[in-house]
Amino acid sequence: MSDQPRRVDLADADDHTLVERAGHGDVRAFEVLVRRYGPLMRSYARRVLGRSDDVDDVVQETFVAAWKQLPSIEDPAKVKSWLMRIVSRRCVDRIRARRDHDDIADHDSEGPEHETPHRVVEARSREHALTLALEAMPAPQRRAWILKEMVGHSYDEIADDLGLPVSTVRGLLSRARKNMITEMEAWR
Repeated sequence: MSDQPRRVDLADADDHTLVERAGHGDVRAFEVLVRRYGPLMRSYARRVLGRSDDVDDVVQETFVAAWKQLPSIEDPAKVKSWLMRIVSRRCVDRIRARRDHDDIADHDSEGPEHETPHRVVEARSREHALTLALEAMPAPQRRAWILKEMVGHSYDEIADDLGLPVSTVRGLLSRARKNMITEMEAWR
């Protein structure tokens, strides 16, 4: 038998253990969390952002923020949903930053050649009305609506991402849909 301490394979460690160790400065434990949840976070960011050049930046920013905030995490066993909330907020911030720099009116809508000018104007009008409707919505409703209608998440996934009970998510989505119907009524 050897007198050397047995090395623990961190890849098999549970989230709670990894967060505790990483929170005390264990870089190897944090690397396991990055490998464990990085692909999920990239997939989520790609679905929300659509542009791959922003995806890696958002995920990297999330992990930098997580590393700094790890000692303050309340429930280390829920690190996955905690990370997903951070990446979700970073995605929303990135979309907002795009909106500040990209004016949709400066871009021509691409479409089939057979589209008439009337249909192009109609599509732009609908996009504008949708943008205004989303901006008018309270932030929690907007986030829930985007995750459900644009990203395609289930109620459970949205609850995890936003850190809310499923019943609250259902209420947010119900109100968001009503608000959307009211706001888009003028567009019809």
